[in-house]
Amino acid sequence: MSGAEQSADDRGTLAAVWEQDAVKLTALVSGLFAAYVVGGLLLSYGLRQQLNELAQLSFFIAVFAMLALALNLHWGYTGLFNIGVIGFMGIGIYTTAILSKGATLTEPAAGTTGGFGLPLWIGIIGGVVAAGLFGGLVALPALRLRADYFAIVTVGLSEVVRFTLLEQSLQQGQVLGYWVGLGGGSGLLLDFDPVDRLLGAFGLLESYTRFSERTGEAIGIGSNPKPVFDGILYGLVLLVFLVGFYVLLTRVGSSPYGRVLKAIREDEDATKALGKDTDRFKIKAFVIGCALMGLGGILLYASQGAITPNAFRPRITFFVWIALIIGGAGSNTGSVMGGAIFAAVLYQGPIFFSNVIEGSFEIDAVNTFAQAVGPLAAADPVPLLAYTVDNIGQLRFVIMGLVLIYLMHNRPEGILGHRKETASTIPLGRRRAKTGGSPPATDGGEENRGVDGE
Repeated sequence: MSGAEQSADDRGTLAAVWEQDAVKLTALVSGLFAAYVVGGLLLSYGLRQQLNELAQLSFFIAVFAMLALALNLHWGYTGLFNIGVIGFMGIGIYTTAILSKGATLTEPAAGTTGGFGLPLWIGIIGGVVAAGLFGGLVALPALRLRADYFAIVTVGLSEVVRFTLLEQSLQQGQVLGYWVGLGGGSGLLLDFDPVDRLLGAFGLLESYTRFSERTGEAIGIGSNPKPVFDGILYGLVLLVFLVGFYVLLTRVGSSPYGRVLKAIREDEDATKALGKDTDRFKIKAFVIGCALMGLGGILLYASQGAITPNAFRPRITFFVWIALIIGGAGSNTGSVMGGAIFAAVLYQGPIFFSNVIEGSFEIDAVNTFAQAVGPLAAADPVPLLAYTVDNIGQLRFVIMGLVLIYLMHNRPEGILGHRKETASTIPLGRRRAKTGGSPPATDGGEENRGVDGE
């Protein structure tokens, strides 16, 4: 074999390896983590700060990727325009909180409320089921609507959920002898730590605490290393959930049920003409997606110590939509990649970048926009750049909007582009028989040929 042929063969092998979704995801996530490590080095982060930063990055990547996968089931597979994602997330975490908060049999002090004191895993199941059931109730009347009308209903219902959580009359009350409630505008304190509850369920909490203390001292991350290990462990738990989301929705998409969903997305009338009960398929897809959104809300908010109704404003919904559009609707791999890029570049990235710039350079930021723009007349862009870096926390929403506009105009199919849909779980091509004799004809009696007609 000549050198040119060997080089071409190597390029073909590398291309085949790169076509694997796992390779693309690994390369993307590794690159994002490497960028944050380099940024941490520029900021002179110690090991503790680096680990905290990477744990937080893992957390947001996993959460936004999971939510994008759930939304992909609605929009990418079925064509359901759901912009009420945050409402189902709120139902999931509030239900979990009520079920799993410490039990209170006597009337609590004003501004506080208790729960039923059930194990956290029961609370999580209850939150997922509640979100799915609410999705089913929404789907029954709303799926009679098309496109933008359905979207209006879903965003309206998410606001109904938020205002219900704010209702003072539901702040606390007695149910089955327990004092429970939604907490009103004060929200709910989450008196459970998901990591401790998880480890406690397996009897590993004490061993884990000793391990984190010994290891923390050994690697030099300062006193009280357990919070650092908690962040890393919770990030790993979320990544396990992400893998579960991905496998579940990939199997759904390649199943006969998933192919019907894609047919509904492309042409519902034609799918009905083929004898499929499209309403039943859409309701099932909507319920499953809403349940997964409820689980995403539980995983996002369970570790924050408290929840308030104002945390469930519609902007989280639009964050999830941006993540889905970045990766490409209809692609599970694209949804994960979109969630990772959104979390690392658009959500956490601007603030982290601002910290790197401010830590590396002496910046004298002006106070007003007029002071920043004025020097441009003298060809001096430095005040505007300094003002932008200093206010990047607010400007990141502008950046998200600009990125979304660019993608919708120039790359509406997402970063992975249009991907070939799975038509069957078995090969449909015709192969030559490996042994003597002709295989049964499957083309009306003509001689069986190779897949490419050779």
